Formats: sequence, C-alpha cells, structure tokens
Amino acid sequence: MELDSLIEKNFKITARQKRALGKLGLKTLRDMLFYFPSRYENFSERKNIIDLRDGDKTTVYGKIVETERQKTRTRKMLSRIIISDFTGTINALWFNQPYITNILKVGDKVALTGKISSGKSGLYIANPTFKKVDSYEDLGGGEALLAVYPETRGITSRWMRFGAQKILAGISNADFHDPVPRNILKKYHLPGLHSSLVYIHTPQKAEDAEAARKRFAFEEIFFIQLKRLKERMEREKHPAFSIEISKKEMGDFLKIFPFELTKSQKKSINRIVEDLGKKTPMSRLLEGDVGSGKTAVAVAASYAIVKNKYQVAYMAPTEILARQHFKSFIEYFSQLRLTTKIGMITSSECRKYPSKVSFERNKGDGSTRISKSQLLKWVENGEIPILIGTHALIQKSVKFKKLALAIIDEQHRFGTRQRAVLARDKSEQIPHLLSMTATPIPRTLALTIYGDLDLSLLDEMPPGRKKIITAIVPPGQRRRAYEQIRHEINKGRQAFVICPRINEPDPNKERTLNVKSVKEEAERLKTEIFPEFEIGILHGKMKPAEKEAALEKFKKNETQILVATSMIEVGIDIPNATMIIIEGAERFGLAQLHQLRGRVMRSSRQPYCFIFTDSDSEKTRERLEALERAKNGFELAEYDLKFRGSGGLSGAKQWGVSDIGMEALKNIKMVEAARLESQKILKQDPEFKKHPIVLKKLSSQKTKIHFE
Repeated sequence: MELDSLIEKNFKITARQKRALGKLGLKTLRDMLFYFPSRYENFSERKNIIDLRDGDKTTVYGKIVETERQKTRTRKMLSRIIISDFTGTINALWFNQPYITNILKVGDKVALTGKISSGKSGLYIANPTFKKVDSYEDLGGGEALLAVYPETRGITSRWMRFGAQKILAGISNADFHDPVPRNILKKYHLPGLHSSLVYIHTPQKAEDAEAARKRFAFEEIFFIQLKRLKERMEREKHPAFSIEISKKEMGDFLKIFPFELTKSQKKSINRIVEDLGKKTPMSRLLEGDVGSGKTAVAVAASYAIVKNKYQVAYMAPTEILARQHFKSFIEYFSQLRLTTKIGMITSSECRKYPSKVSFERNKGDGSTRISKSQLLKWVENGEIPILIGTHALIQKSVKFKKLALAIIDEQHRFGTRQRAVLARDKSEQIPHLLSMTATPIPRTLALTIYGDLDLSLLDEMPPGRKKIITAIVPPGQRRRAYEQIRHEINKGRQAFVICPRINEPDPNKERTLNVKSVKEEAERLKTEIFPEFEIGILHGKMKPAEKEAALEKFKKNETQILVATSMIEVGIDIPNATMIIIEGAERFGLAQLHQLRGRVMRSSRQPYCFIFTDSDSEKTRERLEALERAKNGFELAEYDLKFRGSGGLSGAKQWGVSDIGMEALKNIKMVEAARLESQKILKQDPEFKKHPIVLKKLSSQKTKIHFE
C-alpha cells in the first residue's frame, strides 16, 4: 500500500462514505492512519446479566437469541437484539443504525460494552460497542481494548478499526521515516513511529495506548515549538531600530498617569525598554488579567518610540477597541508639552489628533475626522508617529516612513499572516513586536503557541480595586438579583446585561428556544423589571455610528442598563458600570465569562457579576462554581485545562492544536522537554542538514498554528 494513495483506491466505499470521510478531513491512507481513537472500550471488565444494575458501565457476553428492526414513534430507525448468557437476557438497542441487524445474527456470540439503563421493559444497553467472539474465553485473561473513534454519519468506529488494521497489515516498519530523532525517543522512553501506530489503533493493554498517545503528543508539541522558534530565529536575522531612552525620561513620563503603576507594570516596562535598546527585534507577549493595566504599558513603550522620532502601529481586533485606545492615547499624550500627533484608521472612518478645527466641531476629545488619503499621506511622510486601527492598518495602501514598533492587542484574534504583515516593514530594519492579551492562557500553552515570544505577566491589579462578587443565580432567585441591581442603580451605578443572541430564534427552524436575545430581553426588562430606568442595546449588526451613540449614552449615564451581546468582551471601559448579568452563562467558555465580568472591574467601587443559568447539569454547576471561586484568570485557565478535557480549553480548537496535543499541555515536563530539544536542534543544526526528515516534516505540516 502507498500511504499517500487515495482511500477509494484501496477500499470499496460508497459516495456517502466518501462525503463522510471528507467531512472528517480524511482523503489518503496516511490521513486514516493518523486519525486516532478518542477512547478505548475495555472488554475485560465484564459482568453476568443477572448482576447488572442501572448505571453500570461494563461488558456483557452472550449469544444472540433474537434480532429486530423497527421504527419508533418519532420515525427513527431502531435496531434491537436480545442476548442471553447462562444467568439471564438483556436488550441491546441501536438508534439510526439499521445495518446492525445485517452484521449481528441469531446464534452469534458477542461482547457488548456500554452503559446499562432501566426502562419500562427492564434493563437495556443503548448503542453499545460490540465485538463478535468465537467463545466466551476469547477475551478472557488480561485486557481486551477496542478503539473508539470520533464518528460521523456513514463512518463508524467499526469501519475505522477495520481500515486501520488493513493499512497496518499492508505496510512495514520500513515504509515509515520517523520525524522524531532516535536519540530523543530513546532519551524520553518513547516508542518509534510504526510501533506507536500499532499501539494506538490496536493496543493489547492500556499501557500500550498510553505510550503511543504520549509519543504523538510529544511529537506535535515538539514540531509546533520548532516552527515557532525557527520563525523567531529568522526574524532575529534582521536588524531593528535601536531605541534609546533614559530612566529619568521614562520616569518623568510615567508621572503623567493619574495612578500609581503596579510592580508588574513597572517590571514589564523596564523589560520592554531593555528589548527596544537592542539591535535585534523585540518579540514579547504581555499577558495580563482584565483590568491589569496593559494599555498603560503600551503607552509607555510608544512614548519611547516617539521620543526617538520613529513610528508606532497599534492594531486592535474591533472598532470599539480601536476607538477606546485612540482616546486613551490622546488622554495620556495630551498631558505632554510636546504635541504628539495620533491617527486612527478603521473601515468606517479616519481621525487625527490634535484637531485644527474648533472644539465644537470635533469629537470633544480634540480629534477630528479626516479623509483616508490625507491620513495615509501624513503616515507615509512620518508626520503622524502613532497610528491606531483595526485590520485596516495592514492594507497595502498603509505605508510608514519608519515603523519601529508594532503593538497587537488581543493577539489571538489575528492570524499569523496578519501579524506578520504588521510586524514586517519594507525597509531593511523591521519593527519591534509587542503582543498583548487578556485571555488567560495556561503556562504550557503559552510556552508552546507563543514559543517565539518572551513573556511578561501583569499579575497584579491596580491598588484600590475590590474583588468582584460573583453569584450563580438559578431561575428562582432572579428577583433578588434584580432588586440588588435596582438598589445599586439608585445609588448612581450602571449595569450590563449580556445575552447570547441578537434576535429570538425562529421556533420552526431552531430548537434553542430558551436562549435570551438582546432585543427581546431589553424590552422585557423595560416593561416588567426596570420600567423606571433607561435601557439601551448594543450588538454586532448595528452600524458603527449606532454603536458609538449607544456607548456614548451609556458613558454619560443617559441609559442605566445596556443589554448587549458578548461583543463588549473587549474594549469597553466604563468605570461607573459596576454590575453585569450574564444570561445563558452555560453557553460561554470560562475564559469568555471571565473577560465579560472584567467589564465591571474598572473602578474602586464594589463590582458584581450575576451568572444566570437555566441548566441543572452538575457539570455546568461545577464549572460555573470555578468561576465563582477563582482569584484570577490564570487560575481559571489552569482549571479549564485540567478538568474540561482536551479540546475544551476556551475553545481549544482555535489554537490549531489537536485533542491529543492538548493532552500534552497538561504535562509541563513534556512541554519543557519538547522546547529544550527543539532549541538544541536549532542551535546545533539550524539548517537541518543532519536532520532532513525533521525538515521535511516541518515544511509539510498541514496544520497552521493560528490565533484567530
């Protein structure tokens, strides 16, 4: 068999199966072989039918005495067999799998593994994994593991097991070139590639499967880190602008802030200033919890650049956030004696500060709206040293004279290509890069995904901030929460209400009938709960001018409650808003919930977060209680990684890491080992002359590590 040949050339598959395989991303035999099981059923843990109890997860052996295929009341196809052992009989049911009765016949001896449930007709086992056996002793003595794969309609675990075994039988160890160097495998006691594939698809015992998964997890993290570190090495070959600024100059500038900087802010600024002074480009990630003061650090870094007569580009993921930063920069730089020109570019408008027109005609912040062509002209000739914007910053028409610093806010929301465009100027010297994120990231993930960046942490909150009071509110306690909010609003405070949707779903098309929507919830709150208060709405389908008007009214306290979607997660800084209700909280990830509640942690007043949920799931309750207990976002991120399982980490699919790779991120020693070995190879053999197979794998990686 040729591993790169198409599946249909080696297997008889229907058109439906071909579509299903395509849905799973499987086209070649190699793809199939590297499509790994998600779990294993253990057929050695068995019980007699007479000993079964409701809720048991076990294996039963027996002879099939009856088979039947029928339709349920809801028109679903039901396959049913009855098996008998020497102690009793039990029903086994499969929904929408009519082929079962073609495979399993009366008289066959089978092993069924699954959860035992209780119904009107007694105990039954639903959708069990099954295996035909010649005798009851076939799987006795030791473990008997059966691989279970992620399925889709048309492709079952049974089919995948058959396919993997056929491919493994048709190839030999010589057909594989192991991309992980032999000395590394030996050092960390990891099996070779061929052995690992056999172990992961057809393990004889649990230790085999575990060893194989450990090897593939190490391999994935190793190559991600190798790729990131190689990118950094390539970047450092280019010279950067050397920025000089004295401690006194920076100290004098930091005095303009109306608050005392935290120790971690000062430490981060010092590190950045050191990096900027080098002739190689800075590559630094500034990770800080919501409200920890990342913008102040970015402003200080920008001042160092402007003082040296170079330019700064600041890219934000949304127009709301871009405008917020534009106003923050104006606020800080307007206090300096020197007049620093600041520009803003988004898809809907361009602005410039300071304005030459009268105060009445500008926005009230000293800026004015200008044409895009005029702004671009001033940026290109260096007249505007600071340009803040959205994706509009990386258009071909935007050209800088001397771009010395690229700042990317909420960096995971941008693709690597977008980041590279901004961080790479056309001149010989390339800009320094400062990435920032408020998304809590576990240490292992940061070391892997951001392996090309130095890390700075803002792990303190500004003095005077009070710990947020977070309360999980079931349906029966909502009135009490509303009364507390009314009490706070009457004291002059304001509140956000977050809903998962903009409009109510169509009941004829969608089943999510209990999901609150912005428009209907705003109307309900106004008519039934808070008729005495003004209520506004904010969502992504509003025009930019409408969004800005809604925010402006809320900032001026002309509306006391703002009902919005999760778009307020970043970029909203309204100190007087000290309360937030999050409807349908079970629909959000922990990191997103933490970001949302961060919107009300912007002042020294007591903040409140009310988690509204209709779910009675114990798992949901446990997850939301973690939000209630956690001291900061970093604790939450580690909880997510530890308890929610691979793939559950804040929507971990977004990182471009597979489920098996995410398992490695629970093991700091493995991540550090992968990093150490990748650093060694790059140091000793940067051109990969001694590691051609490593280079081939690196060059042919299909999975692009991304940050969207």
